[in-house]
Amino acid sequence: MSKNRIIIIVIGVALIVAVQAAVLYWLGHPVICQCEYLKIWDGAIKGAENSQHLLDWYFFSHVIYGFIIYFFLWLAGARKRGWPLAAMMLVVLLASASWEIFENTHYVVDRYQQATISSNYYGDSIINSLIDTTAVLLGFALAWRLPISVTIILAVTMEFVAGAVIHDNLSLNAIMLIYPFEAILQWQSG
Repeated sequence: MSKNRIIIIVIGVALIVAVQAAVLYWLGHPVICQCEYLKIWDGAIKGAENSQHLLDWYFFSHVIYGFIIYFFLWLAGARKRGWPLAAMMLVVLLASASWEIFENTHYVVDRYQQATISSNYYGDSIINSLIDTTAVLLGFALAWRLPISVTIILAVTMEFVAGAVIHDNLSLNAIMLIYPFEAILQWQSG
């Protein structure tokens, strides 16, 4: 890879990450948890600190989201057409940053509060959102390197474990955000 291409990639990554952080800040999200400390892991999903620390149960959903983006790029023939890995990673980063911004708009945060078990959800802290974007990149990289069967097993395992432990995962989150079911909400509230 040429020096100029590396510079372009670094600038692209820096711009996307900076825009993501700046928009979240503009939307009123704190850089770190308003509790004024930062945990590496916070497993409580129903409290005010949900999605405020570095890692949480939704990290795994973001890894799966990376698998899904890889799948769509694969369907589009990105690898067969010779797209450089760096170009695909920029697409993944842009898709993830765009989702993180959308997910943290007042409209979506309000929707989560009204329709899901996340009544105490106030959106992500900026650091949590950036870690989520990193998780998406990790998921993409894993899908790039691992056999399809292993990627599918990982996705199903992460969905099952999160569903069993916290009664929420990527699939349930999407269902409840788009068209909430009372039975699912009652089970999640359990």
